[in-house]
Amino acid sequence: MTRLHHLALGSSRVERLAEFYRDVFGLPEVARHHDERGALRSVWLDLGGAWLMIEHSEQPARVVTGVGSGLFLFSLRVSIAERSHFERLLEQRGHAIESRTVFTSYARDPDGNRFAFSHYPEAAEPRHDA
Repeated sequence: MTRLHHLALGSSRVERLAEFYRDVFGLPEVARHHDERGALRSVWLDLGGAWLMIEHSEQPARVVTGVGSGLFLFSLRVSIAERSHFERLLEQRGHAIESRTVFTSYARDPDGNRFAFSHYPEAAEPRHDA
């Protein structure tokens, strides 16, 4: 069986982006790599069976709207109860929830990468403020 091994996000601010995913979603750090000069090159976080590798990049952040070419979104699995918690936490940190469905909430990280968190296939009651 073939399964996901890792997702990689490039960032000019590796530590800031890793901190976001560690602090908001509680993703444990599993590895930290430095270049030959000792500068932080990457931080790897545990996605629960796969890794989120945040790699240093000199290129500016690429912000995709809608369905873009290539990877344009990744989604984390959460429970229904966790979904509300994460929505509140993100909004407290200044990250707006861009949209919602009955299963999924969509937002952006500090670099502008679009991500989601979803409890599909377990449906929640529809929100009246969405």
